[in-house]
Amino acid sequence: MTAVPAPQKFTLAEYCPVCMSRRLRPFKKGMLSARFLDETKLKSTYGRYGEVWDLSECLDCGHLFANPVPDREFLLSAYARVEDAAYDEESIGRSYNFLRLLKTLEYLAPAKGALFDAGAATGLFLRLARERGWSVSGVEAGAWFVRFAKRKYGLDLIPGALEDIPSWLGPFRAVTMIDLIEHTPVPRAAVAKAYDILAPGGVLCVVTPDIRSLTARLAGKRWWHLRPGHIAYFSAKSLEMLLRDAGFTTARRKRYAWTFSLHYLLSRVPPFHALTENPRTASFLKRFRIKLALHDSFEMFATKEPSP
Repeated sequence: MTAVPAPQKFTLAEYCPVCMSRRLRPFKKGMLSARFLDETKLKSTYGRYGEVWDLSECLDCGHLFANPVPDREFLLSAYARVEDAAYDEESIGRSYNFLRLLKTLEYLAPAKGALFDAGAATGLFLRLARERGWSVSGVEAGAWFVRFAKRKYGLDLIPGALEDIPSWLGPFRAVTMIDLIEHTPVPRAAVAKAYDILAPGGVLCVVTPDIRSLTARLAGKRWWHLRPGHIAYFSAKSLEMLLRDAGFTTARRKRYAWTFSLHYLLSRVPPFHALTENPRTASFLKRFRIKLALHDSFEMFATKEPSP
């Protein structure tokens, strides 16, 4: 475990990163230090929920975001150092999640074709898409994940961020951003790049937590999406506005369902750590998979309309 030195300057935003409004107000005082960011806190499997940055709220679109926010380059350098072997341990459950996404995507794009996954992690989603007839490629900030995807699935992921990839890599029939957009301080640039590399008639799939969901309100500070890696929290209004401003037309909005092993779920709860850390009970608990329909994340599918 190492601490990543903070950049010289955090940016105090004067406008909303989604709708560009200047009507902002403080929403929540965070408990994270801007001086040091332990890269282990950026893992997808990090289990201490409720740790957030200082958050601001846009009074026009309702978007919540970290303010001040670390530089984009600093975040990329921090993510490049992240290693998360526990992510792959849940590959069976994640496969169920991803297959449901692919079925909807293929309903909207039945001809399939080239698919680009932004924030590809271990490459599991791309492997599943490839098995279903897609031609796949993707980008991933984490160097460990890029190596893992090559070793396990034979995928050559591009290291880095979506907004930095060259436009000539397209056009793609589909672009996916699964649990990605809440990690970037530049959502407009990310979505603009997705639009740029999509073919006319192509489909963008975005999965991200819904800060206005009933589950988020009931869970409060214990909501599992309140974590250091998340610097942006969308509502239906702010996400649809972001996509519309980039030129997209919303085609379908659904609620994302999660499938995890019983071991993974119990490992999130401190009183059960003795069970989940015992090799014998851990092996037993990993056999059981539970589908969670918490209705607290979006699946948003949007299309790039063909030119008239």
